[in-house]
Amino acid sequence: MDRPLDRYVRDGAIVAGGAAAILLQVADPVVARGVAGHSAFATDPMRRLRHTLTFVYGALAGDARQRDRVAALTDRAHDGVPGARDAEHQLWVAATLYATGRAVQERLRGPLPPGLDGEILAASAMLGTVLQVPAERWPADRAAFDAYWRDAVAALEVGDDARAIARDLLHPRRAPWWMRAGMPLVRAVTPTLLPAPIAEAYGFALRDARVAWAILRALTRITPWRLRSLPARHLLAALG
Repeated sequence: MDRPLDRYVRDGAIVAGGAAAILLQVADPVVARGVAGHSAFATDPMRRLRHTLTFVYGALAGDARQRDRVAALTDRAHDGVPGARDAEHQLWVAATLYATGRAVQERLRGPLPPGLDGEILAASAMLGTVLQVPAERWPADRAAFDAYWRDAVAALEVGDDARAIARDLLHPRRAPWWMRAGMPLVRAVTPTLLPAPIAEAYGFALRDARVAWAILRALTRITPWRLRSLPARHLLAALG
């Protein structure tokens, strides 16, 4: 469990990029329509967060049985959702999770060592392959990922569904107190994790959020590992 990859995967600090990942995902209009029609950010934000984290931890940190379990649960959630099982859109969703996770870690701790970055990229293929994405579709190295990312971002279109999801996500009407307490930080850092054209399309003011990131770095330093890794342990245990 002391391997850098294991600590990266299980570090709860990565949740700071969760909103940015979702906003990138729904900037794909097909994904946005599916989420808008079959999700409930406004009424139950914890459910979406729990499901997303369960998928990530199960795919990246789980054993074969847990990966099968999380794949089955996600497939069931996608029943009847147009485009939800399409490999192209699932690849995009997986790519956003890798890209935002890496960006958060670099903001909190500085550039990742190339070897670790390569390990994380290779492991992140599982985010797609546990579902319908063929293994060969996942970029083989960082250069291939960056080329895929540039083309994919250029094709995004932030529409009304995506903007409505952003409002519900960043200003939840029903959420536990600790989530509400953390939302100002989330609202501050989320635009900094988005490509500038996408942030502008959502109507975000482009600020550097240095104070917010400094607070998050301080919180990460003082929070014991056992507490930072608690969500991973809890959700993996729930998978059985």
